[in-house]
Amino acid sequence: MPESHELPVTLGNPGPDAVAPADDSIRNRVRTAYAQVAQASDAGDCCGEASSCCGVSEDEQINRLLSQRLGYTSADLAAVPEGADMGLGCGNPRAIASLKPGETVLDLGAGGGFDCFLAAAEVGPEGHVIGVDMTPDMLSKARGNAARGGFGNVELRLGEIEHLPVADGTVDVIISNCVINLSPNKPQVFREAFRVLKPGGRLAIADVVASAELPAEMRDDPYLHSACVAGASLIDELDAMLTAAGFVDVVIAPKDASKDFIRDWAPGRGVEDYVVSATIEGRKPSGL
Repeated sequence: MPESHELPVTLGNPGPDAVAPADDSIRNRVRTAYAQVAQASDAGDCCGEASSCCGVSEDEQINRLLSQRLGYTSADLAAVPEGADMGLGCGNPRAIASLKPGETVLDLGAGGGFDCFLAAAEVGPEGHVIGVDMTPDMLSKARGNAARGGFGNVELRLGEIEHLPVADGTVDVIISNCVINLSPNKPQVFREAFRVLKPGGRLAIADVVASAELPAEMRDDPYLHSACVAGASLIDELDAMLTAAGFVDVVIAPKDASKDFIRDWAPGRGVEDYVVSATIEGRKPSGL
């Protein structure tokens, strides 16, 4: 889901996970933007700073059309509580997740719970879905949606994707939809994902990637960070991050057709020439 970020700084001899002050600033900005999205969605208003790509509308039908452009079906949209589909993604991670009954699924950046609820139907009552989001307003919205929809196998937790509130080796599949690009510390996100996955566990992610080096004026634009553009990493960089975290069988597949809707995120800025949606897959080796 789209928004902007800001981060913290450490003095002295920072460790590998240390973040700069700018990082905290980015994260706080993203949290604020998503809180506005959740509040505006509840109020039926447009979502403010994040509106370029968040798709929130006072018309539920518009959000449905946005999600269908991303690969969701009418049956998917009918299976979730009203308000869960906020049109926030850039793809459909469940389409590549191959979820099985009884599995434990973790959704990074759960938002209103849309992908969590669809995953819950696939893993069934013996399965378990954990959604993590760093925005209290969004988490409250998702919990309300879960209660209304009777999703007893969905658990929503407050936390950052760089520091997951999830135990080691407890998750079969990690999904995420247009969230990791917002992180100021993507290598840490992938290390955390690797930590919580069971041996043989897998990633099934839809996100925005850079198809070319972004110009400085785009990379440094806070609005475009919130719009899921400025934080996008090059495909080779993402591949290297995933490999360094320990993942094998990494596949990053750009979707050129996504330029049609990415253009709408920042009309007239030419962002579609630099970023595209992609599916990102990887696996934790079975022997670990």
